[in-house]
Amino acid sequence: MAELAEQAAKLALNDKAPAKASKAKKGSAAPAPQIERPEFIEHRNRIFDELYQIQQDKVAKMPREPIVITLPDGSTREGMSWETTPMDIANGISKSLAKRLVIAKVNDVLWDTLRPLEGNTKLELLDFETEEGKIVYWHSSAHVLGEACELHFGCHLCNGPPIKDGGFYYDIAVPEEFGRGVSQTDYAPLEQLATKAIKEKQPFQRLELTKEDLLRMFEYNKYKVYLINDKVPDGTSTTVYRCGPLIDLCRGPHVPNTGNITAFAVMKNSASYFLGNPEFDSLQRIYGISFPDKKMMAAHKQFLEEAAKRDHRKIGREQELFFFHELSPGSAFFLPHGTRIYNTLMSFIREQYWQRGFEEVVSPNMFNVNLWKQSGHWDNYKDDMFDLEVEKEKFALKPMNCPGHCLMFGMRDRSYRELPIRFADFGVLHRNEASGALTGLTRVRRFQQDDAHIFCMQSQ
Repeated sequence: MAELAEQAAKLALNDKAPAKASKAKKGSAAPAPQIERPEFIEHRNRIFDELYQIQQDKVAKMPREPIVITLPDGSTREGMSWETTPMDIANGISKSLAKRLVIAKVNDVLWDTLRPLEGNTKLELLDFETEEGKIVYWHSSAHVLGEACELHFGCHLCNGPPIKDGGFYYDIAVPEEFGRGVSQTDYAPLEQLATKAIKEKQPFQRLELTKEDLLRMFEYNKYKVYLINDKVPDGTSTTVYRCGPLIDLCRGPHVPNTGNITAFAVMKNSASYFLGNPEFDSLQRIYGISFPDKKMMAAHKQFLEEAAKRDHRKIGREQELFFFHELSPGSAFFLPHGTRIYNTLMSFIREQYWQRGFEEVVSPNMFNVNLWKQSGHWDNYKDDMFDLEVEKEKFALKPMNCPGHCLMFGMRDRSYRELPIRFADFGVLHRNEASGALTGLTRVRRFQQDDAHIFCMQSQ
């Protein structure tokens, strides 16, 4: 733990403000400097090649035995342990299935399609149309983006996950010698490098490494070292994946090769913090999207264009309903037109409360932190609360109404005949959301919500 704390200190910056991502239009930012291929790429490859060969030699020595592969429809196929792969089974069924195949599920565990089966298996073959197929497809695409980022920026990679709602991103630490942050002028070069990787059909190679070997492989990258020490217990191992020059800490699984990615696009960039913690380094985040069909990409971009026209932030300002200001980030300014809509909604909710037997109450905005400690919020939620010192005691703005309503209920002894008691509250709430997460009215720091609590007996 002491070692981890020391590494965390190295990730902290004196300047806590995140590095702002450039908003420059294409062609308006300074051109990217010529970045030499980072030496750490060769360092990683040397270690990977050495240990990958050892792993392959072990696999070659594993006993080959006949196995039975059971498909979802109950039919079976015969195979050989440590030789037959899910892709072999897919090819045996149909070439079109093999071409569409993204990932396999072996005994309910996601599995690389080119990874040999180790015993009798219940096998599912998943394409992009499945939820799990999409996640794996976008995860693999994130690795392609990471490869492009390393070659273009000479950067250190941090995290590169898929996004459940669609697409993926990579957080990167751009070196000072690059001379600037990420801008839209970098999108085309990144897409060119990604397209090159896709055309090369780089295989995704899986390698299991001990914690010691992981630390040796990623010793150049303080972010990876922190993640390894934080996530990988001593004496255990985890996996890395290689595609082309990229090797990244990753549990996988992945598509067979980068050629499975047909349409790839860089969509936007923003600032972020390492692990979302403002006490750690500020980073640059690059978002992308990919599809197995170019028509799907065209349809997605058309959808985004239409959605942009209906963006509530754009409509709010154009119709003078509400706006946001950098002097109070995450807090909406409701203008007269917007306030009329706001009050109409409030009146409707109040009417619904009355019909359902709720009584409206008003509770304080600020409480001594002893209340939050008693409720358990302080131990689990304090980083997302606004706290301040008042007369040498610590207070915090309320992020929710629950504890305050409990104080109201407990102000005197209650009779079971009073139950159920229904409290409704439109009080102002504050949550210290990360600046990079703030999104119009859907993710804010100051808000009021349709909030109520019912105090009742179990029998009620």
